Amino acid sequence: MKIRLPNCERGAHSLRAKLTLANLALLSLGIVMATAVSLMGMRHYLLAQVDAELTKSRDSLSSSQLTMRQINVLSSLAGIGDRLVPQQQPGSPKPDTVFAAVDRRGKVLTIAGYAPTAAQRALADAFHDPAGLTKDRTPRDISLRGDSYRATGTRLTDGTYILIAASTGGLHHGMAKALKLDLAFGSLLLVLLATLTMMSVRRRLRPLEDMVETSTAIAEGDLTRRVPSSHHPTQEVEQLRLALNSMLHQVESAYRTRERTAAQLRRFVADASHELRTPLSAIRGYLQLYDKGMLTEPDERRRAWDRMNAEADRMGRLVDELLTLARLDQSPELRFRNVDLSRLVRDAAEDLRVQQPERPVTVGADGSLLVRADESGLRQILGNLVANVRTHTPADVPVRLGLEREDGVVRLCVADQGPGLCQDDAARMFDRFFRAGGGAGSGLGLAIVQGVVQAHGGDVAVRTAPGEGLAVTVTLPTRAPVPS
Repeated sequence: MKIRLPNCERGAHSLRAKLTLANLALLSLGIVMATAVSLMGMRHYLLAQVDAELTKSRDSLSSSQLTMRQINVLSSLAGIGDRLVPQQQPGSPKPDTVFAAVDRRGKVLTIAGYAPTAAQRALADAFHDPAGLTKDRTPRDISLRGDSYRATGTRLTDGTYILIAASTGGLHHGMAKALKLDLAFGSLLLVLLATLTMMSVRRRLRPLEDMVETSTAIAEGDLTRRVPSSHHPTQEVEQLRLALNSMLHQVESAYRTRERTAAQLRRFVADASHELRTPLSAIRGYLQLYDKGMLTEPDERRRAWDRMNAEADRMGRLVDELLTLARLDQSPELRFRNVDLSRLVRDAAEDLRVQQPERPVTVGADGSLLVRADESGLRQILGNLVANVRTHTPADVPVRLGLEREDGVVRLCVADQGPGLCQDDAARMFDRFFRAGGGAGSGLGLAIVQGVVQAHGGDVAVRTAPGEGLAVTVTLPTRAPVPS
């Protein structure tokens, strides 16, 4: 069944889209804030300039101690009336500065003989209380016929009020242009950032896409796939890649181990069934012969009885060996104490000489060699190794049992000069129910040896070749292993 994982590249909910939108949102917020600050600063600066000009003109008039009459005379003599009181024609541009004189009642006065203009009347109408304007030291914002102005005023010595207003239309026009420029430039930046973010995020997220592809391949059954390394990895992504590859390696190992264990279990059950079926079939056959009355002679009945006892003993030994392997698989608690391994080796050699007097047996275990071990387990190791030699080699083949201590370990070697094994059989000789060439025995002896040795914290090594005999070396620690 093919499994599909979600695509991390598409959709508004993808990580790439969210990172891009987040960057755009942050840049948009920055542009808005920068534009607002710049426009506020520009407005403050330009208004300060306008206010400075208005304040300067007002202070000059205030400090001159002039009267309205003197201003009219001076204006006529200097010919500045046209500048103070510009005569607007219909359709002419609106003035940038408006200068108006009003009396105490707020009535607009003529200046240098010129009648008040519409702008001057509008300025006078904007302030019903000229005295309040002159008391305010800061210019005010006013609107003259729909246009924005800044205005201030002063009082002459004869009680006349002079009102001065400067247009701020140019200021607002400039700010509008600056706003449009900022928006255009900000939009260009957003487009550029979106493009660069998409490219950068695609490159940075490539390892995650590789992880998705690898996970998909593994989900489809390819357990050998691993996440490849990118050319420019970031630290966090590289750590994630290494951790994921380590996890995948452990998953693959666990899966292979489970498959191998399941196969071994199936083979073990089949072999055990086969081994138990043989003696059961023999016993059942003799019982059927007896039941049908076919064993009439006493000798035949005695032979059948002996055969059934032999098969029952064989089945009992097989069951005992299976129980021993089952206990070893469960990490049994061994009874460790000081054991003289040299004595056990000499005892095993004597047993072999009694069973096969014609076999040359050499023992290299003089004196006493103490190890911290389970004595019954050591006897089982020696018994199975000697039984393996006795069963699978001719009775006249020499055997040597050697024992030595080196670097805190003890090495026990049982070597014969028999036919030996090929490499394939040597690799499987510790498998359960394995018998080289289909020979005698249950095929569990060496498996039990390996289990007992591992329970003692040691290991087993084999040296063999066709025609060169077989040497099994058991390495045991002199001290009891520390429980894990």
